[in-house]
Amino acid sequence: MRVLGVDPGLTRCGIGVVEGVAGRPLTMLGVGVVRTPPDGDLGSRLVAVEQGIEAWLDEHRPERVAVERVFSQHNVRTVMGTAQASAVAVLCASRRGIPVALHTPSEVKAAVTGSGRADKAQVGAMVTRLLRLAAMPKPADAADALALAICHIWRAPATSRLQQAEAAARAARPARLPGGGPSVRKVIP
Repeated sequence: MRVLGVDPGLTRCGIGVVEGVAGRPLTMLGVGVVRTPPDGDLGSRLVAVEQGIEAWLDEHRPERVAVERVFSQHNVRTVMGTAQASAVAVLCASRRGIPVALHTPSEVKAAVTGSGRADKAQVGAMVTRLLRLAAMPKPADAADALALAICHIWRAPATSRLQQAEAAARAARPARLPGGGPSVRKVIP
């Protein structure tokens, strides 16, 4: 599976592409950062993020895109930029019909380090080790994007089995009428 990981940000949007399957060595195909000027016009910055993500999608043709789920932060301005960049990534992938998964920072940290409370240095060190890289990807946004892709590859088999089980459970339930009652009707002779 080839996954494009996106660590969304309006000033620095980390991008990383990883290929492999769970339980086997993974391969990094590319890593980088889409940058926009902090003092630039919001619309222009979003277009630049879109163009950067589109270029990565064109070049690497991923099967899936993994984006960091925006979480509550104390700085509303920062979370807004992160959410906007995240939406651009989801839009770019969805426009192409590429499935998108959202992972929380703690899910990603736990997947690559074993602890949902790992710091950026620990995540970077494990990404370097897991992908057998000569040096840690920099800036941290780039390493985080690779961590997102790794997390998705490792979690995909379990997530797929869970989705299949949920679909089977839904199919086994009796159909319901719009009013909420069962679709079985009592026939009075």
